[in-house]
Amino acid sequence: MTPEEILAQFGPREAMAYDVVVVGGGPAGLATAIRIKQRAAEKGNDVSVVVLEKGSEPGAHILSGAVMDPKAMTELLPNWKELGCPLNQAVTGDDLLTLTETGVSRVPNWLMPRNFHNDGCYVVSLSDVVKWMAAHAESMGVEIFPGFTAAEVLYNDDGAQHGGFPSVKGVATGNVGIGKDGHPTDNFQLGMELHGKYTIFAEGARGHLGKHVIAKYNLAEGRDPQSYAIGIKELWEVAPSKAKPGLVVHTSGWPMQDDAFGGGFLYHLEDNKVTLGFVLGLDYKNPWLSPFEEMQRWKTHPAIAAHLEGAKRIGYGARAINNGTPQALPKTVFPGGALIGCDAGYLNAARIKGSHAAIKSGMLAADAAYEAVSAGRANDALSAYPAAFEKSWLSKELNQYRNFKLWFKKGMLIGTVMTGIEQWLLPKFGIDTPPWTLHGSKPDHLCLEPAAQHAPIHYPKPDGKLTFDRLSSVFISNTNHEENQPAHLTLKDASVPVHINLSTYAGPESRYCPAGVYEYVKNEDDSDRLQINAQNCVHCKTCDIKDPTQNIIWVTPEGGGGPNYSGM
Repeated sequence: MTPEEILAQFGPREAMAYDVVVVGGGPAGLATAIRIKQRAAEKGNDVSVVVLEKGSEPGAHILSGAVMDPKAMTELLPNWKELGCPLNQAVTGDDLLTLTETGVSRVPNWLMPRNFHNDGCYVVSLSDVVKWMAAHAESMGVEIFPGFTAAEVLYNDDGAQHGGFPSVKGVATGNVGIGKDGHPTDNFQLGMELHGKYTIFAEGARGHLGKHVIAKYNLAEGRDPQSYAIGIKELWEVAPSKAKPGLVVHTSGWPMQDDAFGGGFLYHLEDNKVTLGFVLGLDYKNPWLSPFEEMQRWKTHPAIAAHLEGAKRIGYGARAINNGTPQALPKTVFPGGALIGCDAGYLNAARIKGSHAAIKSGMLAADAAYEAVSAGRANDALSAYPAAFEKSWLSKELNQYRNFKLWFKKGMLIGTVMTGIEQWLLPKFGIDTPPWTLHGSKPDHLCLEPAAQHAPIHYPKPDGKLTFDRLSSVFISNTNHEENQPAHLTLKDASVPVHINLSTYAGPESRYCPAGVYEYVKNEDDSDRLQINAQNCVHCKTCDIKDPTQNIIWVTPEGGGGPNYSGM
């Protein structure tokens, strides 16, 4: 049955009305909710706010490095230390390493570009920070619904008032208890509707609904195409003798090849924990490349392996991230709603930081929404939000680094030299912002080249101690989905994977997915077919971004499904 047929048979859906509906319980969404409640408390009035979170609990789907700049948190909650926010481990040192296959050189502190200096920042578990933010938001009267997916955008019938575009009415949560055959089971529950005067989308990079509203309202028209990377992360417990609390390590060079853009990170947290991972731009050309295998290979470098002697891997995850050029930011407002955080693309790729940008953008949108609701407005465009962004420190910061990724598209050497000029040399002459602007022209999925143009890459087998396979990695991400449900990884045309992806690109989805979701198998007649192991999906969105034909569409599974990250 189609969703429309299900609604016709079992509807109408129950509806709940709020002043502001927030889609996504990450740092951006929670900052929005907290800020609105703060503004309302200052004036002694009440503004109702609800936050929808598709994870089983706040923080369950949050994955980040993370070195956090506390600037925005301090603006949001100046007494965050007294309130117990888990920003516990201050950065104590920065190492910027350039790797060859067996060698390493360290960039001297005096030569390190400003974007790699982390004085005043903290090494954190962002999932723990988000759990804390959620508890604080609830203490202020914010309603949080964990385990509820926002599956559909709802629109008002008022297009004539908004230049032909209807305003956003709210969202509908996904139905529960739909079997693999598409029919309701005995456990069926119809989704509910959440109506808001304003709906704020804070789903993270490549948001499912954010993608729809960007297309519907032509928000990206005239902008550079958004560019992404995949970040693959592991959490390790190390021997006390190996712990260096607060040390931040970034690497460039090996094992990158074919002018791919990326690098590694390794951060020492408190309690003998080390978080490490690899970020690889999804504009890479070689379809034989596997981001997961590159990350595993990177760990074998002596400069990285030395941190992990005698250690135990306790966590794994992956997530697509924005490459964060303001040239690619879409318009962030439309009738009845706004995009914030990585749903819009505010991450600062040069600083390898997004949480401070997410929190700040949430605060700016919250101020605009609060003023609108207080003035009796509803379902119009929150134009005060982008206007405030243009005047903010966040806009200034992103513009300072606006060319970072785009220089590296021209090659590692050019990227390194020009980053040095823009972020080390020019600031010494008082020039904070580059006097030139680069532009991207090609989305990531169009960068992949036919397999015949590249030599296959033969990766070493995992040893089970330092390097691992995908399935054992997914196991420690605590990923789970209700088995009897339609696959949330859908194909526009089921014939495309074999006839195009496999024949032209050697089946790249079997390599770019970090969770073993996509697998080419043989039918009884020896023909090929794509098997989708949706149960393994860690919701990274890489397939939705990198699929060369854009035939794979990620949709929301049942609420609560996916990874359950702890300490990530």
